[in-house]
Amino acid sequence: MIEIANETDYQPNVNLLETIAAELTDRDIELIFTDNATIQEMNREHRGIDAPTDVLSFPLKKVPFAPLGEIVISVDYAKNKASEYKNSLDDEIALLFIHGLLHLLGYDHETDQGEMRKKEEELIRHFGLPGSLIVRTEGDD
Repeated sequence: MIEIANETDYQPNVNLLETIAAELTDRDIELIFTDNATIQEMNREHRGIDAPTDVLSFPLKKVPFAPLGEIVISVDYAKNKASEYKNSLDDEIALLFIHGLLHLLGYDHETDQGEMRKKEEELIRHFGLPGSLIVRTEGDD
């Protein structure tokens, strides 16, 4: 189950997000939709990067009945990328949710040998989402 805290006017496609989550985990997930200013503050505090970003993930230790972790998505950032790549906002949010969820599950594109990217590609195809996330992150590894 996804527990959503929505600080924006965006109405998420909860069914799609729940379907994606159920494919990867049976643990609960906390999902926060916010704006660029808030995610920039979080990015500065937790990663030392003073800039907005699209998605942040905060895994929690595996404790019985505890959620897997928290995913924070900037709806402002997602709207800009959706426009740039000609995606729907729901598709863009789903792409970012997949990316954040894989981080919660222990994947890390900054240190792995392409495993996270491969899993993202597999999930993007499985859910019929646009491949723009793959194209724009190819230089990350």
